Amino acid sequence: MVNVFKIKELRYIPRWLVFFIDISIVSFSVLTTYLFLINLHVKINFTEYSNEKIFVVILVNVLFMLLFKTYAGIIRYSTFFDFFRILWSSGSTLLVLLGLSYISHVTLGKPVYLYPALFLFFFISVFLMFFFRMVTKKIYKVFMGAGNGFSGLRVAVAGVEDESVSVANAIIHSPGHAYRLAGFFSARPDSKKAMLLGHKVYNKKELLKHDHLASRFDAVLIRETMSRPKMEEWINLALDKGLKVLKASDISKVTEEGLVGSIRPLQIEDLLERRPIKIESEEVKSTHSGKSILITGGAGSIGSEIVRQVARLGASLIVVVDQAESPLYELKLELLDKFPGQNFKFILADISNHYRLESLFEQYRFSTVYHAAAYKHVPLIEDNPHEAIFVNIGGTKNLALLSKQYNVDCFVMVSTDKAVNPTNVMGASKRAAELFVQSLQNSPGNMTKFITTRFGNVLGSNGSVIPHFKKQIEKGGPVTITHPDIIRYFMTIPEACELVLQAGTMGKGGEIYVFDMGKPVKILDLAKRMIKLSGYTPDVDIKIEFIGLRPGEKLYEELLTDNSTTIPTHHEKIMISRDPLMEFEDIEILCKQIMRSAIKKDSLQVVKILKVIVPEFISNNSEFEILDKTPEHEVCQ
Repeated sequence: MVNVFKIKELRYIPRWLVFFIDISIVSFSVLTTYLFLINLHVKINFTEYSNEKIFVVILVNVLFMLLFKTYAGIIRYSTFFDFFRILWSSGSTLLVLLGLSYISHVTLGKPVYLYPALFLFFFISVFLMFFFRMVTKKIYKVFMGAGNGFSGLRVAVAGVEDESVSVANAIIHSPGHAYRLAGFFSARPDSKKAMLLGHKVYNKKELLKHDHLASRFDAVLIRETMSRPKMEEWINLALDKGLKVLKASDISKVTEEGLVGSIRPLQIEDLLERRPIKIESEEVKSTHSGKSILITGGAGSIGSEIVRQVARLGASLIVVVDQAESPLYELKLELLDKFPGQNFKFILADISNHYRLESLFEQYRFSTVYHAAAYKHVPLIEDNPHEAIFVNIGGTKNLALLSKQYNVDCFVMVSTDKAVNPTNVMGASKRAAELFVQSLQNSPGNMTKFITTRFGNVLGSNGSVIPHFKKQIEKGGPVTITHPDIIRYFMTIPEACELVLQAGTMGKGGEIYVFDMGKPVKILDLAKRMIKLSGYTPDVDIKIEFIGLRPGEKLYEELLTDNSTTIPTHHEKIMISRDPLMEFEDIEILCKQIMRSAIKKDSLQVVKILKVIVPEFISNNSEFEILDKTPEHEVCQ
């Protein structure tokens, strides 16, 4: 066993040793050829120069070995490419020796080397050099297998294309990793009974017909570069057969030895990602380069990604504001490490404090403001509506008015699809904030471009459903879903933030930009897939429970109000929503009224005024439904 571990630790045979072994093989081949000729009683020419003749054979071989670098390959990774290098080297040696013999034959009347002997020597030397490599490769594989007990997941590689073969080859040549190649899956009709790298190729139809075939594998490996439909087919097949799904990175981005290390279990985020977005980076960069930028809610999932993306655009100063102390400090450590040349200021502040914010605007003279700070958890805000007024409305009002006062070039508000036909206080408060921001665009003396961006759920954000499901699965369940028919839109955090930055460079101000969220996802289907990807069976290993809609929650989200129309932009992923507007004087009066009620913590009055600001706000599964069923009363001045 000690010897096995020593072989395992030996990554490759040194090149000088391979070179020495090849010379030994050539010498042995010469000796074998001569013995063969002697035993056949063949008359050998120029026997008095035997040593010189042998020396010339070896010398010519050595020269071509050096030229073609037959010793350079890693033996345990030997392929037919190495075989062709040996052929080129030995073939060139054969041609030179044949040439010498022909010249000797013409000038001296007899060849210095017998022609059959040269061909015999050629075949023996080529065979032994390649045989040495194949045997070494096999021995290494056997001892490595013995060292790890042939453990690891039995992996079937999906596809028989060049990239799939490369991934499989990397697994074969990296036995120390947690994976063991067990075969290939192919949808090609001509793959039946085919073999590849010594492993059987299983046709997709065979797997669908015969359930017992799936028991030969633990996981299916797909490639990052697969087309989405093909990837979906293999994932569905694997999950239906109870197999895990692994994903390999694009081989062009990693070395062969690092390819196996890049293999990881498939995440649900991989299934929800869409086509990469094309961003007009030059325009975005010119908007930020050399400018002072303010980002509120900078320690949150959306805000922090905006900070990271702006940090790559050459801003002269990035001021990050958040009231969450620990997340802000963690972000500070990360950003100072990743962007050592960027000038940052990390400000612990509450955006509902007007005086605190004004000192920042006065000191730093911002060019662009990205407003991502907000309370967003629907059930918590439904129980504490006055807090949504302070932050979502009051905080937005402070920032927008200060942006106008200090002539900020562009103010970009990050809103949500829950602001559309809201059924909860959180969504209604964000819609009220949208209305206030829009109203400032045409207010007297305004020089700032006010822009609103609206999108749905982002993958991996704080408090989102996917991290919540992951924790429940890790605990053994149950996975809780509010309703079997509930659906949501999803996009990745980087994708959302790229669109926010892009929207900030568009339009004249006053627009609400709506992002293309793709197709909605049924949360029940999402939960089932996550359970299967974790290696469990839904409702068998991990139970799924329906707990009912939470206060203010609705079955589906919308990106447009009933009264709005959309206008396309030059960017295919961004549209303009034409929503109803309010005059600045009207929204200003209502905001003052709702702030007074919030200070008194009069929740019923807060929501009543909110329903006046946002007439389409109809409460759902909430204590505030009573306000929709009673006659409308005059709001207190």
